[in-house]
Amino acid sequence: MFKNYIKIAWRNLWKNKGYSMLNIFGLAIGITCAAMILLWVEDEVGYDENFAKQDVIYYVPTNQQYDGEWRTFFQATPGPLAEALKTEVPGIVGAARTKRDDLLLQVDDKSINKKGKYADPDFLSMFSLSFVEGNLETAFNEVDAIIISKQTATQLYGENSSVVGKVLRVNNDTNYTISGVFEDLPSNVTYSFDWVAPFERFAVGKDWMLEYGANFSDTFVELAPEANFDIVNQKVKAILPIKTEEDDAYAFLHPMKDWHLKSNFEGGKNVGGQIIYVRLFSLIAIIILLIACVNFMNLATARSEKRANEVGVRKVLGSGRKGLMSQFMAEAVITATLSAALSIVLLKLLIPQFNTLIDKQLDLSLGSPVHILTLVGITLVCGLVAGWYPAFYLSSFKPVDVLKGSRISKGSAPFIRKGLVATQFVVSIVFIISTIIVYQQVQHVKGRDLGYDKENLVKIPVKGDIIKNFNPIAQDMKASGMLESIGLNNSDILSGGNNTSGLEWQGGVDTEDVLVSTRYISADFFKTTGMTILEGRGFSDNPLKDSTNLIVSESFAKLMGAGSAVGKTIENDYAVIGVVKDYLYDDMYGSSDPVIFFNYHDEARFLYVKAKEGIATTTALSTMETVLKKHNPAFPFEYEFVDDTYNAKFKSEKLIGSLSQIFALLAIIISCLGLFGLSAFTADQRRKEIGVRKVLGSSIAGIVGLLSKDFMKLVIIAIVIACPIAWLLMQNWLEGYAYRISINAWAFIIAGTIAIAIALLTISFQALKAARANPVKSLRTE
Repeated sequence: MFKNYIKIAWRNLWKNKGYSMLNIFGLAIGITCAAMILLWVEDEVGYDENFAKQDVIYYVPTNQQYDGEWRTFFQATPGPLAEALKTEVPGIVGAARTKRDDLLLQVDDKSINKKGKYADPDFLSMFSLSFVEGNLETAFNEVDAIIISKQTATQLYGENSSVVGKVLRVNNDTNYTISGVFEDLPSNVTYSFDWVAPFERFAVGKDWMLEYGANFSDTFVELAPEANFDIVNQKVKAILPIKTEEDDAYAFLHPMKDWHLKSNFEGGKNVGGQIIYVRLFSLIAIIILLIACVNFMNLATARSEKRANEVGVRKVLGSGRKGLMSQFMAEAVITATLSAALSIVLLKLLIPQFNTLIDKQLDLSLGSPVHILTLVGITLVCGLVAGWYPAFYLSSFKPVDVLKGSRISKGSAPFIRKGLVATQFVVSIVFIISTIIVYQQVQHVKGRDLGYDKENLVKIPVKGDIIKNFNPIAQDMKASGMLESIGLNNSDILSGGNNTSGLEWQGGVDTEDVLVSTRYISADFFKTTGMTILEGRGFSDNPLKDSTNLIVSESFAKLMGAGSAVGKTIENDYAVIGVVKDYLYDDMYGSSDPVIFFNYHDEARFLYVKAKEGIATTTALSTMETVLKKHNPAFPFEYEFVDDTYNAKFKSEKLIGSLSQIFALLAIIISCLGLFGLSAFTADQRRKEIGVRKVLGSSIAGIVGLLSKDFMKLVIIAIVIACPIAWLLMQNWLEGYAYRISINAWAFIIAGTIAIAIALLTISFQALKAARANPVKSLRTE
């Protein structure tokens, strides 16, 4: 019986292969879209799953109160906290301080920069590192030990080399001994690293790390499996107030499973993060699939009269409604199966481009049971969802009416069909509007006045002898004629950097709770970055001359009360000699904290170089590399363009915008496939009417307008419905940004125009074909 259903279903699909191909291609697009999103979701929710102790490992951020507002800080716990948590909080069985760093690793003539961590011994067991060489127990027996990833070992020593015990030159000034090699971490790890060295090596000579007032490290803890999280977390929150005798800061536990998906905090509370996009895109995948299924329903029910005789004859011959429904469902499942096969081909072709878009390395992995079962599940769901209504509707025809030649009673089918077409275009238009508004928001923020000029500005990490040879480096770069200016800073110009509180200054009131960022720069930093000095003067080239002078940002000057800030003092020891215009850093959507600048660059971490206007990028970079190779030969030339770093700040928004474009395009394609099929069917149904109209003198334009009118009404209805839906959705999205656009009518006008134009183009193709047909062929049977 089942084989007969399949045979009949296959024959019907082949007989009506034109409509079948539209259904197959439409469903294939929906399945392909859903599969790509599910691969992305799988990667996102799979972050940190490779760590065996994921359920009991926690990161320790701190909440600190400034001006009555709680703010959450990462990499901001004091050095003694880890040991205090381990020894004083029941339920915590492991704790580790870590400090992130970049090291130049050198072996003979090979040298590579790698990111890693200085960490306490508990870190290794907490993160369950799998050792290729060496072992967990002895890895940190010596203070000069270092463990490296398998990839790092291969890059330095070649394939299949035994490296434990070998001496590794670090930063061209010290030696470490390799005590172990661990398996490479996957790409979906929140805190990635390529090497780990003992924290005590980093702490040598840094007694300030023993103080609770110095917040500088990451802290991780491991809870006993039987520990009660809520109880332990309350005890963790109590530690800092006890140790500091202050109630304006506390630490808390952040579970590993939330590190990637729920990492956003406002007012000291978790407000989600990447999980919002995971849910959003999962919903969109379902919507795209439903749109594809709607196509199947529409085309199947539209062709009901063509299938009426078949249903009537089969019922007379004894087929029951259940059997007919099974046959039609079989047709739907076969269509979905063929669509799934086509989607695999499309996935193979499109995944590399999709990976480039989302900056990941996803793989279809058809050998994975999970992926196979997911694909089969999607196929069955599509087949069942797409097929149930056509099966129910077609199997309901009465054989007496059909065989008498009576017109089939359509009931609610035309209304449902029109509703489904309108729904498809509602979704498409919402996507188009969303794409436009997301683009406008990103461009709005990217066009914001930053307070500095990021164009042609290059950032170079400070390594080796750069600070020692800064003056000759600056002289040689300027003498080249290619480079405008060069400056040093202890912080990335776009990031939060160092900050402090508890300062007092002339003209200030209740200043203790104000968080102030501190920057240690060279004299030419303002010139290099294009920052504007509003009052007073800049720093002298001689740091000693301005050792007790400083420059403040515009917002800090306002905190110093009425009148000019120049001449006023901070902490009674430092005189303000200049005021620089506020600049934007850290939070690109909000306002940045006030800043104090010191003329002291010995602790600089970044070198900024401004290329002259009109100089080719390759020429400017070549000049920088030549000068740095001369004065800092042991270190490779590495750089970033500040505008690239700035653009990367909008990665999530750009991803939403790009995916919205793709979803809009796919929704439109699927909708147009259905519209194309329905318009072809309508033209076929009305071919005799069209023939009569042509004989009576109707023009081609008049016939095209006649056939297009009903469909265009549906598109206009869809626009009317889609606009308020899109407005509500995008208004809600924009409320998450402090610096945002106001939604204007142009987004809706453009989206509506695009939808009408695409629909009209789709319909007109079939309408023109029907209007230009020879009327004799359609009337000769009369």
